[in-house]
This record gives sequence, C-alpha cells and structure tokens, in this order.
Amino acid sequence: MTVDLRQAPKVLLHDHLDGGLRPQTLVELADGIGHALPATEPGALATWFVESAESGSLERYLETFAHTVAVLQTEEALERVAAEAVLDLAADGVVHAEVRYAPELCTGGGLALEAVVEAVQAGFARGVREAAAQGATTSVGTLLCAMRQADNHMAAARLAVRYRDAGVVGFDIAGPEAGFPPSRQKDAFDLLRAELVPFTVHAGEAAGLDSVADALSVGTLRLGHGVRVADDVVAADAPGGAPTLGRLAAWVRDRRVPLEASPTSNVQTGAATSIAAHPATLLKDLGFAVTVNTDNRLVSGTSTTQEMTLLREQAGWSDADLALASVAAAEAAFLPLPEREALVLRVRDGWAALT
Repeated sequence: MTVDLRQAPKVLLHDHLDGGLRPQTLVELADGIGHALPATEPGALATWFVESAESGSLERYLETFAHTVAVLQTEEALERVAAEAVLDLAADGVVHAEVRYAPELCTGGGLALEAVVEAVQAGFARGVREAAAQGATTSVGTLLCAMRQADNHMAAARLAVRYRDAGVVGFDIAGPEAGFPPSRQKDAFDLLRAELVPFTVHAGEAAGLDSVADALSVGTLRLGHGVRVADDVVAADAPGGAPTLGRLAAWVRDRRVPLEASPTSNVQTGAATSIAAHPATLLKDLGFAVTVNTDNRLVSGTSTTQEMTLLREQAGWSDADLALASVAAAEAAFLPLPEREALVLRVRDGWAALT
C-alpha cells in the first residue's frame, strides 16, 4: 500500500519564513504599503515566483525576495505571516518545523531587531494554538539567520543567544554562497559555540566542496542543502561496484552530519540537474543522513508533501526511504534530547501506522 504522504508525520528542518508567504497575504500586505508587485492576482503572482526562480542561478533565485521582504517590516505583518506559516505546515502534516529568517532584513521600517524576533515568536505561538484548535499538534523552532554578504552576523548571533529560551533553537547564515565562506563569520560561530547555541550553515548548494569543508571547520552541526558533497563521490569503476567516497564525503557520512536537501529549490538554483538525478538519491543510498525540505514554499511552489511526492515519482524513492528521511530529520532537530526522542517515536510510529 502506498503511503498517503500528506497524512504522514513529517519534520521540516529547512524552511525560510520570507520565502513561504501565502500569495493572497503578500498581495494584501503589499497593497497596504503601496508596494508594486509583478502581479496582483494571487495565482498569477505564485506563478511569477516559480518562473522567476527557475533560472538555474542562486543569485537570481534570491532576487525574488525583494517583494516578500518588502512587506515584512511591521510587527503586525511579521506576526501574521509567522502564524499562517505554522497553519500551512500543520495542514501539510508537518509535526515539527524549524523555520528560519534574517531579522536584519525586517528593520527597514524602523523596527528594532528585538521587536522583529518577538513579533515572529508571537506569530509562531499563535499559529501553534490555532493549529491545535483545528486538531493538529505541531511545534516550531526558530533559526535566526545572518546574511553572509553583510556584516551583521555578530548582532544576529547575539540575538540567538538572547532568545534561546524563548523559542529560538539555533542560528544560520544565508544569502549568496560563492565568495562568502562561513569562516568569514568565524567570530559569530565562536560566540555560539561558547554559549552552546547550535547552528547550521548553508553550504554545498551554489558552491562546492570548499564550502562544505569551510562549514565543517566552523563547527556546523548540519549542512543547509549540502548536496554538493556528492562531488566527492567517485562512481564505481566497474559495473556493480560500489562508489568511492573521498575524505570529505566520508567524514560527512560517517559522522552522520545531516544534509538539509531541498529537491525543487536545488534544481531551480542549479545545485541539481533534475529531481530524477538529484544527488540526494545517491547520498541516501550511500548511508548519508539525508532529510527532505522545502527551502521556500512560495518561491518554489512547493510543500513537504510535494517534495516527497516528486522524489517518489521521479527519483524512485520508496515509502521506506521517505520514512527514514523523516526520522533522520527528527533526530537532527535542535531540540532537547527528551523532546527529540519523543519526536522520533512519533514520526516512526506514524509512518508505520500508514504502511
């Protein structure tokens, strides 16, 4: 029996708040501040985002965020978008999500960084309550991002430390990968390690093995995307033989460093040529800790269920593969051990009940 993927309990580790707005919400918020959008009908706007993202370039992909960030400059807008994100994820069967965003991008209207964080946290809390009222039990942790091309990483890291007991579970750096290695923000990562705040790093998406190695050198616990680690896997030299892993790939596999793969987004940005040929399949087969994520639900026109469906239909993933990826995501969540163990059990039992 084929699993109904929407009903399966899923854990989402890599989802950007400013990349997942509802099209109707974006239209309404933009109209309220007089921001011109490329389309004002929600369906047409959603299509524009996906078509714009399918450029094969991470830099052009990121340009779409000019419109979403423009409307996220007030506490009211931030709280609304955060609450709606939780509701949308819960409706898709996500039982735990780690949603990330860069507070520094939401201060153009005069908000202090602290006000941004508190508004988003209020929205997540409201979304969790409203989802529960609708019969869906879900939880959300926040990852605060610093933009790697800017110089605000210490402020973002300090925010992660300040709000680590108020729903912020970790830190990340985002933005253009090439030319902006994680070691450029080494002081922020040093602070986070000293304060025992976990972090993940965007690496191995637009840039290759050097990016992955640099992320590991600053102590990342997970790799945001990370799929370019497949560049360190050499195909078997004889039919039926096993591929050979280079030292970097072996390190990532052997230490179970989780890969936050986002299939549709990876194809859009050029990190993968297609879903059918996505490196996540090879890496999964070789024993890497591969997880399945959305990256940006609006920009990629996707959901966690959709990503899993594409892997099943186009890359040959079995339901057992998808269940293992879901368990791997639960095991990698930035949660205290008792909560993580309970999440793993919920995910494992939930998938088992559907098969």
